Amino acid sequence: MTTASTPQTQLPPAKPMALVDAVQYAPGSVVSRTLLKSDAGTLTLFAFDEGQELSEHTAPFDALVQVLDGTATLRIGGTTVSVGTGELVLMPADVPHAVQAAGRFKMLLTMFRAGTK
Repeated sequence: MTTASTPQTQLPPAKPMALVDAVQYAPGSVVSRTLLKSDAGTLTLFAFDEGQELSEHTAPFDALVQVLDGTATLRIGGTTVSVGTGELVLMPADVPHAVQAAGRFKMLLTMFRAGTK
């Protein structure tokens, strides 16, 4: 029998969190802050300084990019997608993807297991 591990969290129960203020920009850097990590997936905030990027990679999870501030260019399976504040984009599991900040840019990345294949 498999047991699930206890989720690791920085989210206080029953308290709102202003996501855009929960991670700060740093000159020439990408800053990340994991809010929740469990067997089901993760919630991670990112703040990209202008011109910063995450190089192309794949992940075994479906992922949702929710743009909190600014604009960015995503490359997902060879398709270029421009995103801005308030927009949401799905990056499917096992599909190569990359993130390039057009200017300063913040996002919430939700990675989740969609179930067994």
